[in-house]
Order: sequence, then C-alpha cells, then structure tokens
Amino acid sequence: MTDILASLFKECTVEDIDKVVYMLQGTVAPPFKGIEIGMGEKFVQQAVSNASGVSKEEVVKEYKTSGDLGIVVSDLLPKKEGTLTVSQVYDAFMKIATVSGKGTQEVKIKSLTELLKNSSPKEARYLVRIPLGKLRLGAGDATIIDALSVRTVGDKSMKAEIERAYNLCCDMGLVAKTLYTDRKAITNFGIKVGNPIKPALAERLSSVEEIIDKIGECYVEAKYDGFRIQLHKEGDKVELFSRRIERMTHMFPEIVQAAREQIKGDAIVEGETISYDESTGEFLPFQFTIRRKRKHGVEEMVEQYPVVYFTFDMLYNGQDLTKKPYIERRSILEQSISEGETIKVSEKIKTKDPEELKLFFDENIGRGLEGIVAKDLNAPYTAGARKFAWIKLKRSYKGELADTIDVTIVGYLAGRGARAKMVGALLGAVYDEESETFKTVAKVGSGMTEEQMKTLKQMLDEIRVENKPKNVDAIIVPDVWTHPQYVITVSADEITLSPSHTCGRVDELGYALRFPRMVSWIREDKKPEDSTTVKEIIEMYDMQKHAKTS
Repeated sequence: MTDILASLFKECTVEDIDKVVYMLQGTVAPPFKGIEIGMGEKFVQQAVSNASGVSKEEVVKEYKTSGDLGIVVSDLLPKKEGTLTVSQVYDAFMKIATVSGKGTQEVKIKSLTELLKNSSPKEARYLVRIPLGKLRLGAGDATIIDALSVRTVGDKSMKAEIERAYNLCCDMGLVAKTLYTDRKAITNFGIKVGNPIKPALAERLSSVEEIIDKIGECYVEAKYDGFRIQLHKEGDKVELFSRRIERMTHMFPEIVQAAREQIKGDAIVEGETISYDESTGEFLPFQFTIRRKRKHGVEEMVEQYPVVYFTFDMLYNGQDLTKKPYIERRSILEQSISEGETIKVSEKIKTKDPEELKLFFDENIGRGLEGIVAKDLNAPYTAGARKFAWIKLKRSYKGELADTIDVTIVGYLAGRGARAKMVGALLGAVYDEESETFKTVAKVGSGMTEEQMKTLKQMLDEIRVENKPKNVDAIIVPDVWTHPQYVITVSADEITLSPSHTCGRVDELGYALRFPRMVSWIREDKKPEDSTTVKEIIEMYDMQKHAKTS
C-alpha cells in the first residue's frame, strides 16, 4: 500500500498534492475545519439515476442487491474514459460540503451528477463512496506519512520529520504541500495558532515506587475524569479542540469568554474540562461532561452542567514551547493565567518521595477523581506520542484492573428471544499501530442497560457491513460486522491469554479481557485510532503479572 501511494504521490503536482491527500482520507479538509462532504443515500441514489439515465427505482433495486452504491454506479454508467481532473473533483466536493441556504440539496445532487457524467465507471465507483463516508481505503495516517517519505527520498528515513510536522498541525494536506514546496520547511515546521497539536499521551505504571524509580523528582498533578481540550487564543479569537481534533468552540462559550479575560497574550493551552454540581461543588463523572458536546441547546447545557477548565500545560505563548522542559512550560502556564472561576491551573505537588506521592494520590481518589499524572520535570512535550514523560496512576477496585480500557466496536452478537431487538454482546478491539488494524480483545455483554443495548443495535446497524472490514483482524465471527467507528470504555477483572482473540497473538494465543463490562457510553471524544493499543494491553498484562508475584 505504501508503494502504491508513493507512486501516486510521484505523479502529483504541488498544486494538487494537498487535494489528493484529503480525498484519500475521504474528506476535503482536516477534521478541525468541520467541513464535511456528507450526502444522504437517497440524494446519492438520485445523482446516480440522473447520471446513468436509469430510473431511481432501478437504482434502489440494484443497491438492495449489492449493498454498495459504488458497485451500482460502475455497473450502470456507460463504458467510457473519464475526463475529470483532481481539481475538478476536489472543487465539486468542496462545493457539496459548503453550499448552504435554499435549494442546497438540489445543488449537491447536481454537482455529484456532473462528476459522475464525466467519470469512467471505475472512477464513479469511488467518487460516490466519498460523500457516503464509505471510501475506506485503509490508508491511515502512518501509511500516508511513509509514502510521502518514500516519494521524497526513496525510503522511510524522513518518516520522523514528516510525522513531527503532522503532529504539530494535524493537517496532512498542509504537510504534504509544505514538503512539495520546500523540503527544508518540514525540518523547521512550526506551530500555528488555530491548528491543533496532537496531544501527548501518558504511559502507565502500577505503583508510586515504580514512578519515582522511572523519572525521579517530578510534578504530580490531579487526574480529572473530564473532556480534554486544547485552547488556542490569538488576540480575542479563541478556538477549542477535542483530543479527536474536532472544533468544540461553540460548545463551551463560558471557557471562550474566560480565556479572553484570564489568559495573557496569545497562547496554546491544554487542559481537562469537567462538569460539577453547583449545589455541592462536587465533580461529576465523564458521562455528564460529555452531554455538553452538542450543536443545539448549548445555553441550556451551560446552566445545567457548568464546567471548570483545569489547565495543565502550555505549548505556545508567542513562541513554540514544546521543546522546552515541562518545569519551564508549567511555570509559564502559571504566570499566564489569572485566577478565575472557569479557568484554573491543575493542582500539583513536586516530590521524589513515594510516600508523599501516595498520600497525594489517595487524597485525589477520596475526592472522587481518577488518580494522578506524574510528569518528568525535564521532558519536552511529546506531541502525538505515548512516552514516560507522563505517567498515569489510576484508582482500582477489588477484582478489577487498575485501569480502564478503550475498545472500538467492530461487530456484535445479536440478542436472542425477548432481546432480539438488542445487541447481545459487543465485539471489542484494540488498535495495532504497526499494522494500522484493529485486533479483538473482548466480547462485552454487561454494564449496559436494556435501553442502551437497543440504542446500540440501531446505531451499529447503520454502519454494518456484509464482510469483516479489511482493517479488522478477528477469529471470532459476530452476527453483524460493523465499520470501526465507535469507542467505549470497559473495565475487566484481568487480562488473560486466549486462543479466541487476536490482540498480540503469538503461537495461537492472544490477549483477552476477563469479565469485561462497559463503564462509559460511546466516547465521542475519541476516534477508533485513540483506542487502547495492543502494545498497552501487553504492558498492562506484564504489570499485572508483576503485581501478582510481588
């Protein structure tokens, strides 16, 4: 796949490369721009009918047989060569994505119809899959980065440079265009306010002693069970982004207003947003905070679920701070934020004493928080990476793993009898970063209410696929396969070895969760690639073994 993409990239001009990259990703812009091509099936069916001259009823009939409008249109269009250019296709999709006002649907149908009329049957097959969100080439970020390196220097030796640039701007099209325009600019790629930076991630250890042994004296901060947000401020303009790199600005107007008043100068700040009960002052679980993620009724939610934004890092203050040690970034953060009700600096202690660390951990658990994060005083900000610069330690309960696990749903087993309209169990998978695939780790059948099981069936049926997705590695065959899209959080008693799951599979044994149960509804703040990784599962298994023998 890398070689195929590299060959394609060699044919791309500097004017077209960003457009090609976006369309490979099934979009016309990076996710934080919020520009979506999406068209409903009925409108795409109408465009197929218009372009092919076949009645819409016949199109619908063929679709019911094949289940893929891409196949339908390629079968119905006359055999001919296409005349489309990259720019024509991109401009048409951008028009479809951004048109608004009266007659919007007609404009979208007409634009897609014109594309199909000027395309070959094979081109049309893929063109209709883009607005349906079903392109699914399997070319993830890592593959595109590898291919850009191969195109430029003949091998993957530029991967680290290109990946760093991408982690600093979250815009693969921009990175590709920069590389084509000026190769040296990738090496010197800088932060830009308004372009989110991929969040740094924490490793995990199982005890306070291990943390001190690993990083020595450190800052230890409270870990909030909230919604991670990166705040960008330039003058009075403020933008908020989720860890999924989605724009969240309109959902938290109180944070936007507070940032103008409480944060000095231009800045990029990271923090955790958490809801609280105004009457008691107690923090609320994540499920309450996530209710703020909505497009409508925002003012009502502000009243019902007020939030505090606890900042914990500063990445920019007019200059790039990501290469500076954490102790310096934290000091700049504290000097840049004035005291207020909405934006606060997260609590911390500085220690090299395991007992003091344990006391701080217990205090935070007693307040209903998740635990603590210990941070290496001298570490730079590791954008997009999971390293021991940050180490998390979370609460555990008797009979449970010390940490929860985020799994992506890749299918479900149907409910039986009276539960026929519900899911019986979810097939959950974790992410393998090396192969860019999802490997199964659990069948999750508990922790859900009957109402949730009904809702999940409806949601999953909308993304069901006939065969196992190409980016899913599984031995278990569910009743229904689904496109990897939804992430849930589960807890389990322990991690065991199993012949039934593919996570970390070696010599016919993989890793599996024992007695998994859902503890958090769909994690809208995480995309499938943000699931717990195979590497993390293996690390957690090793930590678990160590805990049992120590």
